[in-house]
Amino acid sequence: MQLTDNRGRLHTITLTPGEEFHTHRGFYRHDDIIGKSEGSNIETSSGIEYQLLRPLLSDYVLSMPRGAAVVYPKDAAQIVGMADIFPGARVIEAGVGSGGLTMSLLRAVGDNGSVHSIERREDFAAIAKANVEIFFGGPHPAWDLSIGDLADVLPTVAEKGTIDRVVLDMLAPWENLDVVADALAPGGVFISYVATATQLSRLAEDLRADGRFTEPLAWESLVRNWHLEGLAVRPVHRMVGHTGFLIQTRRLADGTEAIVRKRRPAKGAYPVDEEWTAEDMGERQPSEKKLRKVRRDVTALHEAAEAGEFRAGEPLYSDEQADD
Repeated sequence: MQLTDNRGRLHTITLTPGEEFHTHRGFYRHDDIIGKSEGSNIETSSGIEYQLLRPLLSDYVLSMPRGAAVVYPKDAAQIVGMADIFPGARVIEAGVGSGGLTMSLLRAVGDNGSVHSIERREDFAAIAKANVEIFFGGPHPAWDLSIGDLADVLPTVAEKGTIDRVVLDMLAPWENLDVVADALAPGGVFISYVATATQLSRLAEDLRADGRFTEPLAWESLVRNWHLEGLAVRPVHRMVGHTGFLIQTRRLADGTEAIVRKRRPAKGAYPVDEEWTAEDMGERQPSEKKLRKVRRDVTALHEAAEAGEFRAGEPLYSDEQADD
């Protein structure tokens, strides 16, 4: 349950009979909430009203325990829409992180679709698995999770030309274009989330050089909320600005040559190839200490969910922890 006060502050809790939730603005009993309709209000012991609603997927993603940075809801929505993730689609996802994008993909393909997620790091995979199963209330029938490198795992889980969509969120997606092209059906969509302009440039050029994909399309999305109060209608002072770039292309039929668009690149637009490192692209790795803590927390939540026993009244994570 998500509770919102008159200042817009949120608390996300799991309701448990007999328990209480305390804030600096009073407390309330879970039994007073259980059985109420969504959209109701409840008053704390000090007379402060809270609005009661179940958290949306976007709320859950931003408050759940995370080891790796999550794909923000605004970008997950773009991926689902621009990659045309449809009910029944066969999707490969690589770079699972904390499972935020995975949940959007599973929602889109439905029970009759297929999302096979591939993650290199076992600790990230464990956190993602727990987050996904807590949200869906158990294992999702359309989801498989493998640990390993995409180049090694993908040929073993998908026959050539059988995948509808490939979604990558990784440091060097261009290193996997060969296996991606083999797995995608003609007309299938490849979309990748990258953090920096240098990654975006490298991937675009390698897609063109590969020859099995259409001309890539790249963009970013910015979200600016608005303050609405009487005649005081203006943009809010803070916004969710740049989080990453998205680049999309489609698989051509075998034997078909890509149509190269005419363009006049600026002088020096194509420098000599160099080896790129994680540091070159500004990748930040979470510390081992943080990962151990997040894994402990989310595993405890997962085990409690399976046993029907929750740490009652505790938010999943505070806003400060989520921002980390």
